Amino acid sequence: MSPFLKTLENEVQLICLAFLALVYILRLAWIFRFRSARDRGLAEGSGFRGAGYSLGSVAMPWAMESIRRRPFFYIQFVFFHLGVVAAIAATFIIPYAPGLFEKRFIVRGFQIVIGAAFASGVLRLVRRLSNRTLRSISRPDDYASLALMIAFFLAGTLAIPNHPEKGEAALIAFFGLTAFFLVYVPFSKICHYLYYPFTRYFLGLTLGRRGVWPPARGRRGSASSADGTAAGRPS
Repeated sequence: MSPFLKTLENEVQLICLAFLALVYILRLAWIFRFRSARDRGLAEGSGFRGAGYSLGSVAMPWAMESIRRRPFFYIQFVFFHLGVVAAIAATFIIPYAPGLFEKRFIVRGFQIVIGAAFASGVLRLVRRLSNRTLRSISRPDDYASLALMIAFFLAGTLAIPNHPEKGEAALIAFFGLTAFFLVYVPFSKICHYLYYPFTRYFLGLTLGRRGVWPPARGRRGSASSADGTAAGRPS
């Protein structure tokens, strides 16, 4: 392994990771400065049950009206995010536990998951480019983030066998993109996962207190509805 790749896999990643952690700590400190407004209306349900339902809605595709109509989008969503987890895990396994990737079935498993995420990313980008409605609400960051994720998945799929003696191009591309993401993500739309627990918690807390979430038995709710009106109110 060349000194450049070794430095990229270790020192550069750790410095960029420390930068990401620092920015997230500052953002979380900023978020926690705000105090939530108190709902003074008469409670018709449990806010905490609503918050639990809201936070768990990502694992309940049957509760989302949009997914019930187009289940293929949920499959794409699952593969895309599993690929993110697998690729991030690979950035730690390659430099710090390379023995794992000496097992062929583990390498193949990671390549299948990340390869599926690559395909999902391509489909998402094609849809965003070809759909007039999506184009009208898309910003340059939407395209850039998706294109970079596609490149990251492709580089990860090629790099995971971890054979620098056969060529370092894929590994350099993979860890170069990783370093870039660690600095870029806090300022891009990709950092939505940092805010997701807060938005889902407070949305669920509000709609749960109003008796909208969780939906009553025998009535399908719509966890994807931003205002909960699709879920209706219990009678």
